[in-house]
Amino acid sequence: MAIKTRIVCPNCGTEIESYRNPLPTVDIIIELEGSGIVLIKRKNLPIGWAIPGGFVDYGESLEEAAIREAKEETSLDVILVEQMHTYSKPDRDPRQHTISTVFIARGRGTPVAADDAGEIGIFNRDSLPRPLMFDHEQMLADYFDKILR
Repeated sequence: MAIKTRIVCPNCGTEIESYRNPLPTVDIIIELEGSGIVLIKRKNLPIGWAIPGGFVDYGESLEEAAIREAKEETSLDVILVEQMHTYSKPDRDPRQHTISTVFIARGRGTPVAADDAGEIGIFNRDSLPRPLMFDHEQMLADYFDKILR
C-alpha cells in the first residue's frame, strides 16, 4: 500500500503529493451510575452493537469530539473521567484504517438513540450484546478488567 501518491491539480496542472493517513476517531464508554454502560446499535453500515463514538472533526480536540459524539448518539451530556487507551490495529475497522482513543465518561439522565444510533441499551459485563462491532469487545474487556481490579 502506497502511503504517498502524486495527484495533479485539475485547475493548474501542478503535481501535488498526497498522503494516506489513518483517520482519528474516539469511542466513549459512558457509565450511568448504578445502571451500567451505554451501547448503541448502529443504524448505518456496518450495523451492530457498538460503543458510542465517531470521527474527530478537523480543528477539534479528542476531548471535544468525545463529548460531541456522546451527545449526538446518546443525547447525554457527559463528563470525561479519563482517557483509557488508544487502539490502532490497521484492520480494527473494516471500512478504513482508523485510530481510536477511548474515553471513560459519566452521564446522567436517560439515554435516547440519536444520529447514527438506531437503538440504545444499558449493559453490564454479564449482559453485553454479542457480537460487538469493530474491536469494541476488546475495548470493553480492557475497561472491565481496569474497573474491577
